[in-house]
Amino acid sequence: MGNGGRSGLQQGKGNVGGVAATPTAASASCQYRCIECNQEAKELYRDYNHGVLKITICKSCQKPVDKYIEYDPVIILINAILCKAQAYRHILFNTQINIHGKLCIFCLLCEAYLRWWQLQDSNQNTAPDDLIRYAKEWDFYRMFAIAALEQTAYFIGIFTFLWVERPMTAKKKPNFILLLKALLLSSYGKLLLIPAVIWEHDYTSVCLKLIKVFVLTSNFQAIRVTLNINRKLSFLAVLSGLLLESIMVYFFQSMEWDVGSDYAIFKSQDF
Repeated sequence: MGNGGRSGLQQGKGNVGGVAATPTAASASCQYRCIECNQEAKELYRDYNHGVLKITICKSCQKPVDKYIEYDPVIILINAILCKAQAYRHILFNTQINIHGKLCIFCLLCEAYLRWWQLQDSNQNTAPDDLIRYAKEWDFYRMFAIAALEQTAYFIGIFTFLWVERPMTAKKKPNFILLLKALLLSSYGKLLLIPAVIWEHDYTSVCLKLIKVFVLTSNFQAIRVTLNINRKLSFLAVLSGLLLESIMVYFFQSMEWDVGSDYAIFKSQDF
């Protein structure tokens, strides 16, 4: 087993009759999921001393509960970029990642920088330098606040749709806290905004549109995996979020607070 696999296996071990294993659930609810069939599992692997590891087999599908615990993190990231459901289940259910808040702030900063850059590129000021620097700084803060409000509207649209729809199709209520974490993690594609702006070229507008599509696709997959629902409901949830976000964008534009909030919108004359 490679080094990446061994590092992935350090998720806490408990001794069971001389055999080390992943910690089992203390209550009736299990804390792990099978990445293949999404069934709950009590453990991911057992260590039979001397480094002899055995991955737990799912009782439902008879496949390894989580094969990714042996994989290098780079391979897991590539599979997540490809939007594979198994990689999403591994990340969301079988690992402990606590970077949701930091990632959210960083993504908002990237989006705010893009909007601020578009704003500065479209404005030509003749005011003194000190006043211009002060105005530019507050413009960035304003872009950050607008980006945060639009993302909040997007999430509220998704949660509202699922809150109305899920009780009709499921026995238990959706875990909105886990869903929020999944949506924040799956929005990592916004980090690509900065390279797209730094290395600008004639196809920058196309790149920004592709980034938008990638983020929406990742959100779609995160919703489907987290709540174990079909593609139709996931698509409608994302569509509901986009609808409410578009209303918020229209409001800001009507108040002249923003400069084309959708970062996929680019002025062709700028190039």
